[in-house]
Amino acid sequence: MQMVMWSTRANWRAQIVPTVVIAGILAGCAGGGSSTGGDPGAKQLPPGSSCQSVKAELDRLVGSGVQSSVEAQTAGRKLAPAQKAQADRYNQLLEQYLGARCHVA
Repeated sequence: MQMVMWSTRANWRAQIVPTVVIAGILAGCAGGGSSTGGDPGAKQLPPGSSCQSVKAELDRLVGSGVQSSVEAQTAGRKLAPAQKAQADRYNQLLEQYLGARCHVA
């Protein structure tokens, strides 16, 4: 008899704990724009820029082979000043593009 009660309690805990954890996670996601780390929303692009103009410049940099410079910079390798400037510009534009949510518009 004692073994059956323990087993029932263990099963109850095994079912309730994951349910409580999942409910907590979902409640956190549903919080939206709370001050505890919610989604800040889309950022504005710099004046005179648009999603299309930022994308066009990103495409131009990709066409000129900036990927290898960005990868080298990320890996911590030394770059020539011109390559570093291109990689920095690409990263800046990509941050603007993603921050403004141009990729979901």
